[in-house]
Amino acid sequence: MTTLVQDPAATGADAGTDQLAELAAVALRVREHIVDICSGGEGGHLGGSLSLTEVLTALYFSVLNIDPEHPDDPDRDVFLLSKGHAAVGLYATLAERGFFPVEELAGFGQEGGRLMGHPIRAVPGVELPTGSLGHGLALGAGFALSAKLSGKPRHTFVALGDGELQEGSVWEAASSAAGLGLDNLTAVVDRNRLQLTGPTEDIAPLEPLADRWRAFGWAVRRVPGNDLSAVLPELASTPWEPGRPSVLIADTVKGAGVPFVADQVKAHYVRFTERQQARARAAVRRAAREQDGGKEQQS
Repeated sequence: MTTLVQDPAATGADAGTDQLAELAAVALRVREHIVDICSGGEGGHLGGSLSLTEVLTALYFSVLNIDPEHPDDPDRDVFLLSKGHAAVGLYATLAERGFFPVEELAGFGQEGGRLMGHPIRAVPGVELPTGSLGHGLALGAGFALSAKLSGKPRHTFVALGDGELQEGSVWEAASSAAGLGLDNLTAVVDRNRLQLTGPTEDIAPLEPLADRWRAFGWAVRRVPGNDLSAVLPELASTPWEPGRPSVLIADTVKGAGVPFVADQVKAHYVRFTERQQARARAAVRRAAREQDGGKEQQS
């Protein structure tokens, strides 16, 4: 597995603490990139990118078997961003991981660039174009089935938005994946409880969400999705049950790290002014310091 930090289980508690500190530093940089991208002329989908930051950081910097120098390695693990509107979060993560230069992020949405509003295959590290909601899990099941049939050990991860679960095609894919015994498939639901037009529970209620997934034959776990110490061990330990696909319900905050838009519908898509950009950058740094301080007190 191509990781940047050691498995804490292999080297003790101190190594685990160091690992989380390294990942937290990466997550901070990813958040800063997201803020900067959403301060450009085009703006961007801020809220759903910030809510997914810890999941993306854990996957790309500790869990996924990937190599930025060989993004098409046939034995690589696969990640699909089914909620493709969160592309700025994926781009920020891929750049930090070394798939392309960080400087290219400044060209998001610009004519002649490859960083478009939704992911496309021209971007190194992007497996498939996504963003037509409800399709990513079926695509992920296809990757997982292919790996099973060819005897390859690779694992497929798919990130879905919670509003996206209102698409019937998600549940068709969920049923098929369980029926095929695709335990090399993991879905992550970004459960930030907000979609473009309001709270998910006001538009089309999803709860009891864990029970729904279990009814479709999946192994289910639920964690605070903006807490690396909760997210990382779950993602690193799949499959949780032999013969069953896994789904991690990550309870997150839309716009996490930027208090003046966090947990609000207006976080969905923003275009920060220069002043708002500075304010948002300061906020994500302050939140990171406060989180580190709280963990030091607990230890």
